[in-house]
Amino acid sequence: MQGQQRTVRARVSGMVQGVSYRVWTRGEAVRLGLTGWVRNERDGSVTALIAGSDTAVTAMIERLWQGPRGALVSKVEFEDATDDAPADFRIIA
Repeated sequence: MQGQQRTVRARVSGMVQGVSYRVWTRGEAVRLGLTGWVRNERDGSVTALIAGSDTAVTAMIERLWQGPRGALVSKVEFEDATDDAPADFRIIA
């Protein structure tokens, strides 16, 4: 990863559970060289902590709007975060 590093927490709303959104997110993050995690929330949304180069994080935020086949994303909200990300990208409970 080159350039300025950035960490964001993103919340994705819509039809994003039961469509492998977390697995898809992990795959996209790994392709972009990002670290962090993704999890389902009780309200039906998905939250992700995404860390890496500013360019890769920005690309991931754009991809979150797409999601896997079957997903219907209605909103992506994100904010800069100071959380420490793991050394890889994980799906957590």
